[in-house]
Order: sequence, then C-alpha cells, then structure tokens
Amino acid sequence: MRRWVPAGHERWEDALHVVGYFAVGVLLHLIVPDIALRFGDGPAPSVWAVVGLLAVAAVGHTQRRVRPVLGLAIALGVLLGMVQLSLVPLALLLVLGDLLYCAVLYASERLSWLVAGATAAVAGGAALASLLAEGGRAAVLVILNLGLVLAVPVLWGREVRLHRGQAETERDRAEQAARMAELDRAAAVAAERARMARDLHDVIAGQLSGIAIQSEAALNLPDADPAVLRRVLQSVRRDSVASLSEMRTMIGLLRADGAADADPRTAPAGLDGLGTLLESAGSTGLRVELHDARGGAAVPAAVDLAAYRIVQESLTNAAKHAPGSRVRVHLDDHDGELVIDIENDLVPGATAGGGTGTGLLGVHERVEAVGGTVAAGPDGDRWRLRAVLPVAAAAGARR
Repeated sequence: MRRWVPAGHERWEDALHVVGYFAVGVLLHLIVPDIALRFGDGPAPSVWAVVGLLAVAAVGHTQRRVRPVLGLAIALGVLLGMVQLSLVPLALLLVLGDLLYCAVLYASERLSWLVAGATAAVAGGAALASLLAEGGRAAVLVILNLGLVLAVPVLWGREVRLHRGQAETERDRAEQAARMAELDRAAAVAAERARMARDLHDVIAGQLSGIAIQSEAALNLPDADPAVLRRVLQSVRRDSVASLSEMRTMIGLLRADGAADADPRTAPAGLDGLGTLLESAGSTGLRVELHDARGGAAVPAAVDLAAYRIVQESLTNAAKHAPGSRVRVHLDDHDGELVIDIENDLVPGATAGGGTGTGLLGVHERVEAVGGTVAAGPDGDRWRLRAVLPVAAAAGARR
C-alpha cells in the first residue's frame, strides 16, 4: 500500500478533529464530570490537570494521518497519566479509538499488523486477568468494554485498508492495460503508415518512372511526329494526374489531425485497372502482352491490390532495366490461388536504372502479407517473376 500523504483539505480536516475532540472533552468534563472511568475512591484530579492531559492528547491527535503510530503512543502516555490520577475521561477514550483506527489504516503493513496484534493481546490479557481475579461476569464486561474501545476501531481500520489495497490494485491494473492498449495502437498506426508508404512508393515510383522515360524518349526523337509527341504528352499528363491523385489520397490518410478532405478519395487500385497501367507502360517503349486466363472468381481487396502492385512494380523495373523489351503478363487462378507470371527479355548492355531495391522488397512484403509466395530473378535470357496469392485463405481471413 502506498504511503499516505494528506492533501491540503485533509490537513484542515485533521485540525478540525483535534479542536473538536479537545473542545468536546473539556465541555464534557466541566458539565458532566461523572462520565468517565474512575479507579478507586481517591480525590478527583483538578480540572487544570485533566485539561492539560487532554491538550497533550490533542497534540498527538495532530499526527493521526502523517505519523499515526506516534500519535497513538502519545495518547497511550496520556492514558497512563490519567490512570495514575484514577480518572479516564470519555473524550480520551474517543481519541484513543480514533488513533487506533488511523494507526491500523495509515501505517505501513508491518506496523498495522503489530498494532492490531498488540491490541488483541492487551484485550485478551485484561479479560484473562478479570476472569482470574473477579470471575466470569467481570471478564465479560471487560471484553464488551474493550471491544467497543479497542476491537471495533482495529477491525474497521483493517477492513478499510483491505478495500483500499484492492482499489489501488485494480487502478494499477487499469493503468497498465491502458498503457498496453496505447502501445498496441501506436504499433498498429506505425505498421499502417509503413504499409501506406509502400503503397505510395509503388504508385508514385512507377508513374514517375514512366513520365521520365517518356519525356526522355520525346526529347531524343530527331524528327518528332506531332501525333507521336501528342500521344506521349497525353500519357505524361495522365500519369502526372494519377500520381497527384494518389499522393493527395495518401497525404489525406496520413494526416494526424484526422480532418476531412474536401476531395473524394480514390478507391484502391486493382486488376480491373490493368488496361490503363499497360497502356502507360506501352508509352515508355515496352511491348506488353497480357494473357488473362482467370475464371472471373471474386478476389479479396487485399489480394487484388497486391496483384496490381506486383504487375506495376514489374513493369516499372522492366522500363528501368530493360527499356524497349518485350514483357509478357500471365494471370491465372486455380485451386484457390491467383498465379501471376511476368517475364521480360533482358537487354544486353542496358544502363542501370538507378533503383534502390525497395520495389522488389515491397513486392515480397505484399505477397507475404496475404500469405503468398514469390520468386524473382533471371531465367536464361529473361527476367521472370512468379507470385502465388492464396485467394481462398485471404477471403476467409477477411471474413
């Protein structure tokens, strides 16, 4: 249990306790001095002696939360002094009970048990002494009186302490769960943004590569045909507009403030958009052949997007590293799998495309994300990529 540190309003509450107990004790002794425990038939102590001892007890009561054991020790010293005077006022018994409660509740766990054990030993010893000296009736009266003065505050303090400890444990558990949820959320956001970054690379890198290659080809034409130039410029404009649209969509998704974008966001790319993609690749000088042997079965969105990006990255790499080559794209589906075969001729002496290798790495990550397999590399005089995407498994995972 954490060490108790009283707040400002609790200090004022303790001060009111001190003043209240002292004032009530003095008034009770002045108005009804008979309400007290008396020992023997000796002369009654002076009023000033009783008031002085009650003031000392009130000083001990100021430590009821901060140093409750010290306050209890002061009250016990006053009790012994009162016994010597053969008079124990009711106010002192109330102070003693409250300090017992505070010592059990606010002290350390070890001191709390020590106080409870000492109280039980005192009560049991007093009852046993009364039983031996005066008989069973006296022992019962001692047990009842000490039960009200000693046992009730101790048991009450232990019960409140138990409930407070349980409440602190539940609060700590809730805080830990909240921290773990926040870490999981941050990890999920980081993973999603990494995926978006790969999407952005796949889209923008392919389209900008096509723009660069088409622009270079147009600049190097010795006698440019206006129709050819117009077709090249139209392709450049189309790819530029598509790149801007994709960039705007990604920026809108990555914005931290979550504000709504005024422009409608484009739908994720898929195999249905291969026509535009192949047309753009043809504008770079590639000779693309598409053989689509699929049966028309529904493809989950994740697999559809991954397949589109695989074809796009393959065409981008072919335009970079084998310009003007022949590219064959074959699509097929059987046994719950979508198979993508892409191959292009290797161009001897072609200049390096300046790639960073992130495109092929992104292809591997996308395929693994949907549970598929991919193999890419030279195969004789060709470069070949083969990806197998499990359509049925991805659909089940989506459901």
